[in-house]
Amino acid sequence: MLYWLSEFTAYCKVLRLFEYVTFRAGGAAFTAMLLTMFLSPLTIRLLKAFNATAPCRFQGLMDEKYIDRAKDKTPSMGGLLMVASITVAVLLWNRLDTKIPLILLSATLLFAALGFADDFAKAAYGKRDGISGRVKLFFQFFIAGGAVLWFNLIPETNGILQEFFVPFIKVPLFSSPWTLLFSTIVVVGASNAVNLTDGKDGLATGCSILCAFVFAVFAYFSGHIKFAEYLHVPFIPSISEAVVFASAISGACLGFLWYNCYPAAMFMGDTGSLALGGAIALIAVLVRQELLLAVVGGVFVLEAVSVIVQVASFRLTGRRVFMCTPIHHHFEQKGWTETQIVVRFWILASIFALMALGTLKLR
Repeated sequence: MLYWLSEFTAYCKVLRLFEYVTFRAGGAAFTAMLLTMFLSPLTIRLLKAFNATAPCRFQGLMDEKYIDRAKDKTPSMGGLLMVASITVAVLLWNRLDTKIPLILLSATLLFAALGFADDFAKAAYGKRDGISGRVKLFFQFFIAGGAVLWFNLIPETNGILQEFFVPFIKVPLFSSPWTLLFSTIVVVGASNAVNLTDGKDGLATGCSILCAFVFAVFAYFSGHIKFAEYLHVPFIPSISEAVVFASAISGACLGFLWYNCYPAAMFMGDTGSLALGGAIALIAVLVRQELLLAVVGGVFVLEAVSVIVQVASFRLTGRRVFMCTPIHHHFEQKGWTETQIVVRFWILASIFALMALGTLKLR
């Protein structure tokens, strides 16, 4: 919306700043951060008033001494504020004459709605696992598949979503409609991986900040023809608007972290985690770096893989590989404090982010 102020550059030279995606990205991040920070106290009071707390997922599955009962009173659904802040920032700072930010925002809101339904089932009906896993997975594929297909059909992408890119290789390996299915699976997997990671105060939030920042950098280079040619990344017109969207995500997460760091005053819940994971993965799909998402979101991958390995091992052999999964609970039972787990995982996430950025020159 604010982009249109650049039309009045003839009357005020300063308004030309709104033409630059870097300026608007900074504005989106700052707006989302301030909204989240200043509205968090009100959100916390409202969530407490509506008793928006979720039952412990590990009741009966984990030794009672590892369960922090104080968290049973911490309100969930804080993701509502995050998504609302992202929405306002996007509507203010993105160019709305392109479809890319509108598709990203629509998918994010739908993922948030699905997460809210899950959180509501836990809070209102005391269901430990929320809505049915199959129902949740169906709607995740529906939302992700719809967004990927929509991206593929718009003129801005020019069918590039069907091209399969691999890190370190300059040209796509092949082009096929089946790539769209792979992209959909990646989005669903990332959404669930962030959800699994959201088990310690600030853990998923901090890692999401780094992931969103990395893909904002990739989107910036992909949207600039000279940088795209120099770095051998696909040039996609109008994808620069994804930079603004990714910055809004980082800003909202930064503001939320102020109240979500240990001890958390509120949790994002599935409302936030499903939306964040889906949004970040969709940006990765747009810049054609789905495989690199496994590096950027290395912490999310470790969390998801630990669950898969644990379930497979127990069903096949009757033995558990880890003391408890997701893997952050394994380290908790090994004696790590919550702060140690979060900070050490943040360090890992920072290393993964630097590795991903390093691939820009290794092509």
